[in-house]
Amino acid sequence: MSEQNFVKSHSLVIYFVLAFAIAWIGSFVLVGPKFLAGSVIEFSDIGLMAIAALVAPFTAGLLMTYLADGKLGIKDLFEKMRKYKVAGRWYLPLLIFPVLLLLVSVLLGVFVSSEMAPIFAIFGLFGGPLAGFFEETGWTGFAYPKMSRKASALSTAIYLGIIHAIWHLLFSFLGSSNVLGGYYFPYFLGSSLHIVALRVLIVWVYSNTDSVFLAMLMHASSTGFYGILISTTMAPVNWVIFYTIYGVVLCLAASVVALKYGRTLKIKSHCARRSGACRQI
Repeated sequence: MSEQNFVKSHSLVIYFVLAFAIAWIGSFVLVGPKFLAGSVIEFSDIGLMAIAALVAPFTAGLLMTYLADGKLGIKDLFEKMRKYKVAGRWYLPLLIFPVLLLLVSVLLGVFVSSEMAPIFAIFGLFGGPLAGFFEETGWTGFAYPKMSRKASALSTAIYLGIIHAIWHLLFSFLGSSNVLGGYYFPYFLGSSLHIVALRVLIVWVYSNTDSVFLAMLMHASSTGFYGILISTTMAPVNWVIFYTIYGVVLCLAASVVALKYGRTLKIKSHCARRSGACRQI
């Protein structure tokens, strides 16, 4: 097997290796020594890790698209990244995240702890578009189409969501474990629930629009509104409670979508028997 054929036939595996390696090695080089020394991980350190994390799926996605599919693959990816002209109803799912974040934070703020009550930190908005653009270029633009060739949209979304959650592990651990202590892994499990549910919702929108642009907006809405509405100064146990409850609620939303749209996550077409004309519902 030639080198070119090897890369094409193993492009998905190579993508994941690159996405993990760039993010994890970059994060450890930038912050690892400080973490191992027991020093406080500051906001600026988290910002450095965020750069490594954002660069990873973006770079891996573009590189593997070119190596696996050539210039036509890059052209197709860029067209999907610019595809904003879709049915208006597919912009409505962008509201899922602020609505559910507000619902969960208000209820937990009233019944559990005021630390979990919603805030309004406008600067938190800026992380959303960056995360959406850089991450979904790789996750939705490259990885999902390759993975979905061998499984249903729903199964692929769950598998990719689990991989995406694990991808967060190292830089999440470096940034949060010193503060959260023994609560870190319960927090991470709760966080992973929301990441898997997010992936199902992103794939649902993408499957019906073929728009990486909409996938980017979904990710941006999730990350951006979290940054705006949710406090970062909660007690460790409250981090676990919030992320677990929010993860479960978002999983319920994803389950409703899966039950309605089936394993393909697509709108069903009804075809008239005589004319053969189809309409979407």
